[in-house]
Amino acid sequence: MRPPIQSAPTDGPTSGRFRTATTQWLRRIGTVGFALSMMTAMESSSVSAQDASLASFEPATVSRHVTDSRRETPTVLAVRRASPSVVNLHGQKTIRNTAAGMAGATDGGGFRQVNGMGTGVVIDPQGYVITNYHVVEDVDNIRVTLHDGTVTSAELIAARPRNDLALVKVDVDRELPTVPRGTSSDLMVGESVIAIGNAYGYVHTCTQGIISALHRDVPVNDTQDYEDLIQISAGINPGNSGGPLLNIDGEIIGVNVAVRVGAQQIAFAIPIDQVVEIVTSMIDQHNTQRLDTGLRTNGGPRDGDGITIAHVSASSPAAREGLKPGDRVVRVGSRPVDDRLDYSLALLQMQPGQPIPMAVERDGGLLELAVATTPVDASETQQPSDTAWAVIGIRAKPVSQSTMNRLNSRMRTPYRGGLYITAVRSGSAAAEQGIQVGDVLLGIHGWQTASISDLAGILEHPEMKKGPRAKFYIVRREQTLYGHFQLASRDENVRH
Repeated sequence: MRPPIQSAPTDGPTSGRFRTATTQWLRRIGTVGFALSMMTAMESSSVSAQDASLASFEPATVSRHVTDSRRETPTVLAVRRASPSVVNLHGQKTIRNTAAGMAGATDGGGFRQVNGMGTGVVIDPQGYVITNYHVVEDVDNIRVTLHDGTVTSAELIAARPRNDLALVKVDVDRELPTVPRGTSSDLMVGESVIAIGNAYGYVHTCTQGIISALHRDVPVNDTQDYEDLIQISAGINPGNSGGPLLNIDGEIIGVNVAVRVGAQQIAFAIPIDQVVEIVTSMIDQHNTQRLDTGLRTNGGPRDGDGITIAHVSASSPAAREGLKPGDRVVRVGSRPVDDRLDYSLALLQMQPGQPIPMAVERDGGLLELAVATTPVDASETQQPSDTAWAVIGIRAKPVSQSTMNRLNSRMRTPYRGGLYITAVRSGSAAAEQGIQVGDVLLGIHGWQTASISDLAGILEHPEMKKGPRAKFYIVRREQTLYGHFQLASRDENVRH
């Protein structure tokens, strides 16, 4: 039986930590207030006798430079490199009092305002910040404190509650420093890691530890699990949620998300490759609701993976500009494009109807062009998940790259990615062919399904709209299986 889980407290310091009658052992870290008077008291505490005894030592000479000292360790350099990109998120949310008989409750179990806080990390100079969804969930006015002390506001752009990730846009009129990005594909148990966050409101608190374990699956409650987490021994506290986990080079390798209640030095972070994949998918979905380029692209989650055009709609502005499958996108606007996240963020800054300056490589040459965009009528937008539910009868979510790497290693296969089946509609083509929840969909009709956008593109392809008998491939218990299903026609009336 899975141990029950507790979410992080979201109240201020006077509310305490609420627990259910059942022993709770995990909480998400992040939204908890702190008393300024407590911080002031701690800062003004008297010097101990041991500290006073240090006065007998001679002070360091003025001419001594810290850069010449062995004190400037790799840890110091790593923190110095990443700290400017770390921000403090705080705000208020309205919650319902949990019980009519709660101590101090005088409003008959109504609503009240509570303070919350967490951490975010800047991933784009224009002020786009990633954090945990539970940090900004239901927050009325997201306030942000930058590394230099500037206080401003932020807007929630996209969120993925089931993965506990969110993207917010900070209101700034200057470029912000971004976090150096590493990879979680080559992490080693025992390697040093550093966490930066606003622990209990103490901004930019730095702690160090090691990677204790990899690929941890951690249950939160009956409806949410964290998958494939990094377990660390660095000190993590309420307020650290959404903050970066760094390697010794100062590169982000994860996003801190949870701690085990009652334990010491047991905390968890979402691997950065998984974060980038999910955040990119969130942005792509947001972009498809705003503008239509007529392009589908392929690319990886790491710097240097590049972006290659996979499909160009025949009647799209991109086709009229001469873009072709196989073209490699190297720049959008003035922004160099090295991976899928770069491409998605670049499109996020474009306005519907605005031409997109783009540079692509083809046959060793560089082509400069401007792709017109078409505003999308929100009333006519159908989500990829709805299309898949209607046509083949499944709902799915992307498999993290680290999980895919593990599958490929065990099965000795080269699959680029896949989709976890999360639901199967009774009586659908998928159900008739025996597809089950938990299967990993690898491809349909000769095309790979490495992402939700891949699946959407396949189902919207003119050939597929004819309703052919399509071959599909899945992985089940580390075995590759295949079958054939008849696709439903698009005018089928299906309840979503």
